[in-house]
Amino acid sequence: MSYTNLSLNDFQPSAGCLTSDRTEDTAAMKNVVEQLENRLSIYDFMKMQEIFMSPGLNGRVVMTREEFTEQMCAVIRPSTKEEFGEMFDKIDLTRDGIIDWDKVTSFMLLDLNEKDERMRSSVIPQWKNLRLLSPIHKDIIQKVTFLKGSSCYLTVSRNGLLGVWGENLKLQRTLQVTTEAIKLKELWVTTLVSLANVNKIAIAFTNKEICFYDLNSKQGLSCQYRLHGLQGTVICMDYWYNPHDENEAILTLGDVSGQVQAISFTTALISLFERPASSPEGEEATVTINWQELVSGYHKCCYTLKHKLHYKDWVKQVAYSSSFDAFISSTTSNVNTLVLAWREKLKPRLKTTSFDIARGINAFDFHSRLNLIATAGINHRVCLWNPYITSKPAGVLQGHSASVIAVQFITEQKQLFSFSEDKIWDFNGHCHHKLSVGRDRAVDISQIMVLKRTILVTGWDRIITVFRLSNLTQFFVLPAEWKGGVQHQDDILCAAFLPPHTLVTGSCGGEIVVWNNSTENAYLKMYLDPQKSLKSKSDTLLLQQQLSSARRMSSRRHTMSVADFYDTECNNAITKLLFLEARKNISVTGGANLVSCGGAGYVRFWNTLKSQLMAEFEAHSGAGSIIMTIDKMSQYLITGDLAGWVKIWNIQDYCLGSSENKVTQPPRLIRSFQPHNDCVTYLEICVRSSCLLILSSSSDCSIVLSDVYGTTIGIFGQEEHWRIENAPSHHKGEQNQDENMGQREEKDDVLKKKEAPVLGGEPSPKPPEQAILGMEDKEESVNMISPWENTILGKKYKIQKGKKHKFFNGKTMQNSTGTFRSLNIGALEDVVEMNKPDFVLNPDKYFREMTEEKCPENLKLPTLSETLKAVFDEKSLFPKEILDREQKARQLCEQMCNEGKMKRNKKQAKMKEK
Repeated sequence: MSYTNLSLNDFQPSAGCLTSDRTEDTAAMKNVVEQLENRLSIYDFMKMQEIFMSPGLNGRVVMTREEFTEQMCAVIRPSTKEEFGEMFDKIDLTRDGIIDWDKVTSFMLLDLNEKDERMRSSVIPQWKNLRLLSPIHKDIIQKVTFLKGSSCYLTVSRNGLLGVWGENLKLQRTLQVTTEAIKLKELWVTTLVSLANVNKIAIAFTNKEICFYDLNSKQGLSCQYRLHGLQGTVICMDYWYNPHDENEAILTLGDVSGQVQAISFTTALISLFERPASSPEGEEATVTINWQELVSGYHKCCYTLKHKLHYKDWVKQVAYSSSFDAFISSTTSNVNTLVLAWREKLKPRLKTTSFDIARGINAFDFHSRLNLIATAGINHRVCLWNPYITSKPAGVLQGHSASVIAVQFITEQKQLFSFSEDKIWDFNGHCHHKLSVGRDRAVDISQIMVLKRTILVTGWDRIITVFRLSNLTQFFVLPAEWKGGVQHQDDILCAAFLPPHTLVTGSCGGEIVVWNNSTENAYLKMYLDPQKSLKSKSDTLLLQQQLSSARRMSSRRHTMSVADFYDTECNNAITKLLFLEARKNISVTGGANLVSCGGAGYVRFWNTLKSQLMAEFEAHSGAGSIIMTIDKMSQYLITGDLAGWVKIWNIQDYCLGSSENKVTQPPRLIRSFQPHNDCVTYLEICVRSSCLLILSSSSDCSIVLSDVYGTTIGIFGQEEHWRIENAPSHHKGEQNQDENMGQREEKDDVLKKKEAPVLGGEPSPKPPEQAILGMEDKEESVNMISPWENTILGKKYKIQKGKKHKFFNGKTMQNSTGTFRSLNIGALEDVVEMNKPDFVLNPDKYFREMTEEKCPENLKLPTLSETLKAVFDEKSLFPKEILDREQKARQLCEQMCNEGKMKRNKKQAKMKEK
């Protein structure tokens, strides 16, 4: 950690402080010099410390923005008031309006830490956007290599198609590789290697042949040598040549029989192999060579080396290292996984050393300067090995969640890249940027949206928080200014984007704002009440003035309880927005192109072009807030509620045309089922083999994969393994049955709506007969697997928490489905009519005489306190577990109410100040 020392003599001194009147000089200086905090020297900080800690002043010295700019600009030159004003704003993160010396030092320490992070991250490559090349290959690409001499790339596919690409990755030409031994359709290429010093390439085939092609040939790709008779099919090759003597070169081969073989050339520039006397004359004639000829020493310009320490395991990669004159090879076996074979001088044999690596490796790379071998483990680990220590690795790098495919050292930058199916990370392995969303205060984030040039964050404020990717040059990044300003009346909960530049945001109050993402300006607003729709800036300003003293509440999205959502302020809360991307230009013809859902269980369809609410229907009656997802073809709508129920709707033909009146009839309900026994937190639609699958997560600690018929295919983490292919298939008869089931459930929902007296109120209770029938109907469509008994996570969670039930986000539901949700409710059995006994029908016959004779006239009954042996209260009537849960629920409710009141009071105070 060091300070930036700049001499004041480097700048021309000026009398006084530069002010805003000298705009031209100020602009020129800002273009030349760095930021003020980067120019300050240790002497400048000493001057600042003297001002904050002047002798004679007792206590903590604090300064306002004006005082700070005036005093600092007077003693530290050259500088401007604007620069010190910007520095003050960076120091005053809490926006108190005053700073002291402690805040200044804290800011500088963070700034210096940020500089260190920038220096570390400066060596990290800046990845550009993924670029797809023209698809010339129709089969698996076996190898990609770069030709240094020609400055071009070569790609070869399994069917023998060779692509030549320029350095700018533009396709130059394609060539078809063939051999004389087999037909074109039966040809399979296994690998390719470049012989850079002789401008040739070697290609291996499945018929145990290797062909050497001359790239200087005038007739395109000319086969110069054909090596056949190998004992196994070669699947990997490596080529090395001596840069000081290019006649010396080595071609290393690895095959499927576990052999590692090498051909050492001594006169590579003259000829790789000797031309037999019987071979046809001419430069373009192919020389056929048998492998046994090389082994026997017939060719004086080369000789062979080999070992078979891998036994019958496939050799995945081979390489020759000139730094310690050894061959390196690897397999996926856990025995002799990595083998080093050293060449012995004046002896045609190899001395081998092997490394046993658990579960094997996919690839390796060698760093000659660091003398380290990096291995890509199948066990998700990257290991660093010292070539001379086989017992254990010198280092282990963890972080991948899948098998590591390849590793590559970047020698110039001292980095190691590892590649797997899950991610790519570098050798430095640290956080690149920290985005200060709430400016060092805790906030409720409901959605993060990453676009092409910006990162948008919403959830706790009426304005969009934006980070521009062009500003991600420092470790600590503050949000930029959203040009559109405040347009919502309540906190923004969600957003959706439709290319190329349409952005919509939804708030807690049910308001939808449509933005131009390029200009960041709002051009349309939509409300549930059409009379509130605003289309002009003057209307917006007038509404903001009218609502300046209105009560606002913080958004809780799904963290709110059911009772909270029944509050009138949250009935219209929008928790999810989705564009119907498959309906291209449907808004022009009057159809719906946007779907929203949220409080009170309602789903709404909108036309963003006409600012019109096209349709709304209650998807989940009395369930509070819901979430949803839509498939890519805009055919199915999936909704989930707080009770764990999921519904599938067919919206393919829903709201396709214009209509003056709002549609209240729901779309066709395909299926309703309950894969979870607690709140559904996320929904996703997957397609596999033309089958629609639903992935749902819940606060019951389970992730369930289901099909559109409500059948649970499996729960992630359950002990018994399952496969999607083993899921039961549904025939047409079952599909028709499911459609009837959907229609029946749809009718049940209509009956529920008729019984509900007021939206947001408590639904009227059903008669016992209807309740029992409704439960039986629902049981037919439910296919649940308890995660507490069938999953590893559920069992561990149950052991840790015991019998205590964890509710969604730690907040107890405040209705009948909350605290007493675990109670089993069943139908009452019919009571058989019984004959009353005679003493009940004729009590006088049995009791009157005895009572009159023995009962004294002045009988005094004992008081209740004398006869009561124990006090009957809640503690004695109910289990302690239920009472504790009720108490925590009441405390949590009171805490939330108090927090809401405090937040509303603060916002009202701020709005009054404005």
